[in-house]
Amino acid sequence: MKTHVEAQLGGQTLHIETGQFAPQADGSVTVRYGELTLLSTACMSDNPREGLDFFPLSCEFEEKTYAVGRIPGSVLRREARPPDTAILTARLTDRPLRPLFPKGMVNDVQIINTLLVSDEDNQPDVLAIVGASTALTVSRIPFNGPIGAVRVGLDGDGFVTNPSRTQMEEHPDLDLVVAASEEGIVMLEAGAKQVSDSVMFDAIQYGYNECQIVIKLQHELRDQIGVDKVDPVIRGVSEELVLKVDSVIGTKLRSAVMLRDDARAEAISIAREEAIDNLESPEIDSGDVKGAFDAVLKKHTRQAIVVEGVRPDGRKADELRALSADVGVLPRLHGSGLFQRGQTQSLNVVTLGSGRNEQRVGIDNLGLEPPKRFMHHYNMPPFASGEAYPMRGPRRREIGHGYLAERALRGVLPSQEDFPYTIRTVSEILSSNGSTSMAATTSCSLALMDAGVPILAPVTGISIGLVTADGHQPVLLTDIQGAEDHFGDMDFKVAGTRDGITAIQLDIKLTHISLEVVRGALSAGNGAREKILDVVEGALSASRPEVGEYAPKILRHAIDPSKIGEIIGPGGKVIRRLEEENEVEINIDEDGTVTVGSVKQDGAKRAIQMIRDIVGDIEIGRTIMGKVVRVLDFGAFVEIAPGKDGLVHISQLAEYRVNKVEDVVSVGDEIMVKITEVDDLGRINLSRRAVLEEHGVVPASAESKREGDGNYRDDQESPRRRDRRGGRGGRGGRRPARGGRDQGR
Repeated sequence: MKTHVEAQLGGQTLHIETGQFAPQADGSVTVRYGELTLLSTACMSDNPREGLDFFPLSCEFEEKTYAVGRIPGSVLRREARPPDTAILTARLTDRPLRPLFPKGMVNDVQIINTLLVSDEDNQPDVLAIVGASTALTVSRIPFNGPIGAVRVGLDGDGFVTNPSRTQMEEHPDLDLVVAASEEGIVMLEAGAKQVSDSVMFDAIQYGYNECQIVIKLQHELRDQIGVDKVDPVIRGVSEELVLKVDSVIGTKLRSAVMLRDDARAEAISIAREEAIDNLESPEIDSGDVKGAFDAVLKKHTRQAIVVEGVRPDGRKADELRALSADVGVLPRLHGSGLFQRGQTQSLNVVTLGSGRNEQRVGIDNLGLEPPKRFMHHYNMPPFASGEAYPMRGPRRREIGHGYLAERALRGVLPSQEDFPYTIRTVSEILSSNGSTSMAATTSCSLALMDAGVPILAPVTGISIGLVTADGHQPVLLTDIQGAEDHFGDMDFKVAGTRDGITAIQLDIKLTHISLEVVRGALSAGNGAREKILDVVEGALSASRPEVGEYAPKILRHAIDPSKIGEIIGPGGKVIRRLEEENEVEINIDEDGTVTVGSVKQDGAKRAIQMIRDIVGDIEIGRTIMGKVVRVLDFGAFVEIAPGKDGLVHISQLAEYRVNKVEDVVSVGDEIMVKITEVDDLGRINLSRRAVLEEHGVVPASAESKREGDGNYRDDQESPRRRDRRGGRGGRGGRRPARGGRDQGR
């Protein structure tokens, strides 16, 4: 039987229904917002797999092209691998749900969100979180929810709930996703254009309040369905064994966690071996002892931080690790930047291209995402963490980290009108020990400035952690490293400039955090950014004034859109010739904007001039090299641009009287001509004689022509044509003997 609930949210109706689709799933709901319709299902295995020591939650987001009334363009006419947008949506769904399952649960849980209908304006990612939470809430699966999720935009001084794609294009200053429970914040994800801490906090608080509408709806549906929860399978180390390990090596561990670096690691390793030697037995496996040891180590590490104020590497709570920054570290490349914070090291390389290099395919199966002119890709090879394992392309984590840094920098990029390049940046993580995504953001900012990309301001970021202990106030940690991330409760990444925030990503291991913790993390992130930016600006304070020697040079020219076909030519013949002759890439927009890119600026300038000639932007008085394409009795037609000819009248071929055109030029010859006139019909008149006289190659008087020294030749003419004109023979070596061509036969 169908059951539904609905409420007004962001000016539209949020409709949640169950009982129609997927009856065999443990939980199944459809979520409709506007006309966008999403099917969310949740299933749990009853019999966990053997040997699991983690919670096997998987979240998937399925984009089908039928959702927008299209057939896939692939050969098989089926959807291929998930695009990045689907992977990012799946991660966005996973992150707020994962901490809300019972600790130690090992039953497989799978969430599948399938986009059934897209209205092409509402965005499905926050609805995927809502659908997943609702499906879990009405199912038998144990889940400490529900949670709500909303997108928050900024329209002037006011906030907007779930802004559409159109609204986001009109007001792109803030794109914030808030996921919250009734008690507090569960997850944050944001991109912004240098928004202040206070505005960001107000937006988060606004989103938290809006989430309560969504949570109330789920409670209403749950009350109507009335499905009882089942007990999950819990695996973990027994509390008894943890107490035994603590009694054996607790004192040594308390001392070990107070040490630093190698001494700390060695003391912990000795304590671990002692625990195994003392407690391993036929009844107690060494793996169980190691699990209990890790639990004890976590307890003492957290107590050292919260109670004693001692971090694993001895820093103060708000202290950063050692920082270094450099630019131009690799030759010939368009731009490069290197940033290191403690053991975390990121190398970024920038490559500039033309509009032809925009990412147009594979961004989104549904074709709703616009082409991307800025791309940031993140790679973390095994050696970055001292490991060895197969490399099989970017994992979901790498795609997510790359997107976070991309969002952090997107708000400071120049417009396409100001900087008509496609920009690809690649961060190679060379060493990892905490917050590599923020290191990637910083190295990318350095490389962009090194490449001459005029960004508004350098961007950096930091990760703020949280450590709690019973009976004590929680402690915020600035610049968490690997051990603190592993034993801590929060990873709050904040990126931005000196003027404001450009990106946020929050993940927690607790069921929620308070708004006060959020406020404190924003403040700590602000102070850390200032310190890191001092180091960044010490390496390079602003973008270089122009792109580097090996980067393409891009010029733009506007033409009448009705003349685009003249530049392209039949079957693309003209534009291909322009590209080949000038060694350039040419892109033409529908509005008539022509973009020409070339490593050599001279080639780009030459191509622009040829395009101007083709479309009729002829510059009277300009001298140009042309090719003779036709010879008639009254003159020669010379091609001055692909598909654009002009006439050199017989009287304008030479500085003397010419009786026959073929005596001076032949088809295929290249000669220098001057544009002298464009008549009312667009016909172009050219003069070779004017070029010769202007350059003082020969005297203009008839007497001087007859008294030449015989050494004249047009430096732009081929030897073949010079020979045809008689070389040094004939009348003073300037004119061929009359009938010379016939005599040569």
